[in-house]
Amino acid sequence: MKTQRLRLSSGRDLSYSTAGDPGAPALLLLHGTPNSSRMFRQVAPALAQVAHVIAPDLPGHGASDPMPDATFHGIGEAIVELLDRLGVGPRYIYLHDWGTPVGLHVAMDAPEQVLGLIVQNANAHRSGWGPGWAATRAYWERPTPALEAEVTAHLSLEGTRDTYVSGVPAEVAACIPAAHWEEDWRVMQLPGHLDTQRALIADYGRYAERFDDIAAWLERHQPPALMVWGRHDIYFELDEVLSWMRALPRMEAHVLDAGHLLLETHAQQAASLMVEFIRRNRASAETDAAE
Repeated sequence: MKTQRLRLSSGRDLSYSTAGDPGAPALLLLHGTPNSSRMFRQVAPALAQVAHVIAPDLPGHGASDPMPDATFHGIGEAIVELLDRLGVGPRYIYLHDWGTPVGLHVAMDAPEQVLGLIVQNANAHRSGWGPGWAATRAYWERPTPALEAEVTAHLSLEGTRDTYVSGVPAEVAACIPAAHWEEDWRVMQLPGHLDTQRALIADYGRYAERFDDIAAWLERHQPPALMVWGRHDIYFELDEVLSWMRALPRMEAHVLDAGHLLLETHAQQAASLMVEFIRRNRASAETDAAE
């Protein structure tokens, strides 16, 4: 992948990587926390055979500058600006973790440009919240210093490690080198990055307030969709899988023996599913156009 930097209208720099033919349908890959576009290193080569891959580091992640006051709306606008500046037209959007509210912002901003969604451990329904979300939900209602300390306690090397391996079967977790979460933690300690994490934890409650609007958008537009889900996710409940399937009845869904960061252990399988999804949708669109 070729990595570049773009100076946004805000004066902040956004790092992004690209691969594949710019004339092919675009595929916007959006990572979560505590990751960066590096998350897609194992799938980008295969995806670049069928799509123009665009993988930004979200502001305050990876090599992208943080925002003074990070919000999902602001990050979504930054990614919209990136796509506009690159002249990106119709696109598939990969939704994962923090990238989900960003990707849905992009999708709902220009629904006519959405070729399809790829859903990978991406929450957009209240059903995805298990008991572990109780303190966070209380914090959204009453942001006291004590609750803030509780809901940000995972912003540590140990918490970063848990994102990779907690809840994952031992033989699967053993495939993930410690160097991966150690690198994420190093980057998270760069100036402004932990402030970004704290701000987005608070702002996620405002994203949740949009769930009904998102549900209405999905019902109205019914974009083609592929789900690739790690069943051992410690953050999002499996009930979220069913909520997505009810929202998008034609969605192709695969639940794999992986955790929240599925691409760390099942990249080849996920890449094959995504490549086939894009090829099939492209063939269907060409058939429709011919008719």
